[in-house]
Amino acid sequence: MSEVTNTTKGPFYFILTGIPGFEDSHIWISIPFCCLYTISILGNTTILTVIRTEPSLRQPMYLFLSMLALTDLGLTLTTLPTVMQLLWFNIRKISFESCFAQFFFLHGFSFMESSVLLAMSFDRYVAICRPLHYATILTSEVIGKIGLAIICRCVLAVLPSLFLLKRLPFCRSHLLSHSYCLHQDMIRLVCGDIRFNSWYGFALVLLIIVMDPLLIVLSYSLILRSILGTATWTERLRALNNCLSHFLAVLVLYVPMVGLSMTHRFAKHASPLVHVIMANIYLLAPPVMNPIIYSVKTKQIRQGMFRLLFQRKVH
Repeated sequence: MSEVTNTTKGPFYFILTGIPGFEDSHIWISIPFCCLYTISILGNTTILTVIRTEPSLRQPMYLFLSMLALTDLGLTLTTLPTVMQLLWFNIRKISFESCFAQFFFLHGFSFMESSVLLAMSFDRYVAICRPLHYATILTSEVIGKIGLAIICRCVLAVLPSLFLLKRLPFCRSHLLSHSYCLHQDMIRLVCGDIRFNSWYGFALVLLIIVMDPLLIVLSYSLILRSILGTATWTERLRALNNCLSHFLAVLVLYVPMVGLSMTHRFAKHASPLVHVIMANIYLLAPPVMNPIIYSVKTKQIRQGMFRLLFQRKVH
């Protein structure tokens, strides 16, 4: 045990876990995972390419969408190496430093997803409730500042929890219960006092996981009030349709997030397979579903994709 555990600096490596009870079928399980990762990478890359190449899409809504696609791409590429090397080659070891790096990017991009959706809800509020001031409120400079604020917010949120966890001794089992490094998974292996870490984690939950959805709900309540005050049903349906893609993206993120939190809180003694499935849905659903939602529900993105594919065939 001494070769893998160091009570002052932490273990030299952690051991990742695949799909409990299905270790012999990992090579087959890798097929749907590979398909989901491919859909996420191709879908989000295509959306970014369409927005970059289409001059008509240089509008605030699509700039925020490109932020969401970048975040989804980052989240996908953060978990892909450890998940696929475990399923394909049964490589379960991850070094202490690599695990903390993955922890930082995984939670950082996850918080960033929530922050971008909050910014997109503000965009929808301005577009529907104050349409005449839309271009003057959401200028390129303002959008750039919002993007910078999102990055700073997420980095400043995750870094303290990383350093707080890294200073603690890891003298218990070094076996993680997922195929990537999650904070709630790693902190179980600590044998020191984790009260401060727990309070900081609780504060983060209030600041991001609770506050962001509440602000999104507030923006939608204001949007709904404005829509109901419009003259005709046609205008109401058009306004609701403009919000539908964003609303579906919000559900895709927060429903699995709440499900995972409830599982960790109230189903601690449930089968490990339940926890693994919930965590994978939480991390894979947004990057996979968001490109599908926006390509199906947003006419401009769909047309841009067709033009992009047609031009490539012509060349």
